[in-house]
Amino acid sequence: MTARNISQFWEWGRKIICVGRNYADHAKELKNAVPTEPVLFLKPPSAYVREGSPILMPAYTSELHHEVELGVVIGKGGTAISQSAAMGHVAGYALCLDMTARDIQDECKSKGLPWTLAKAFNTSCPVSEFIPRERIPDPGNVKLWLKVNDQLRQSGSTCQMIFSVPYLISYISDVITLEEGDVILTGTPKGVSAVQEHDELQAGIEDVVTMSFRVERRDQL
Repeated sequence: MTARNISQFWEWGRKIICVGRNYADHAKELKNAVPTEPVLFLKPPSAYVREGSPILMPAYTSELHHEVELGVVIGKGGTAISQSAAMGHVAGYALCLDMTARDIQDECKSKGLPWTLAKAFNTSCPVSEFIPRERIPDPGNVKLWLKVNDQLRQSGSTCQMIFSVPYLISYISDVITLEEGDVILTGTPKGVSAVQEHDELQAGIEDVVTMSFRVERRDQL
């Protein structure tokens, strides 16, 4: 069996586990309660999109929001991983966007339905190149930013997260076995807002990586 290249995790990783409302200010801006335990949802691998390809806005949404996040790339799988051992399971990181059909999410929430249509559509997880873990020695002190058409929309630090990376790895692995190539999206700081067709999104981790994507309507391609 050919060894898999972790630096191309998006080609073969099996799941994307997302943490909602992990920044108190973001929870409040959407008028949600600040959680006392992690809020989890999933995206399929088909959500990944890389630079050079567009973010495709689904035909059923008119309110597509950006959410910039630190992604944690799992290098060693496990179940019921302790917090003290958690960082030994991290291969590296990625800058990710959790693109969200906010109008659809709001509708699903009001009906008590899952968020799948709002969160899991194709191209809903733009992702940067793989970032080796030595380039981010402390995932609890990472500055994230996002611009739309060169206007700053989001700027925050992972030091504002409610639940730390080791805690999230331990919590998630108690419920869902983590596998090599999985990615954990750790939540977004405040400042989320809608994007429109032809908008240009630029995002970055300060001093580490940047990426850019263009938004297009799916029904026009």
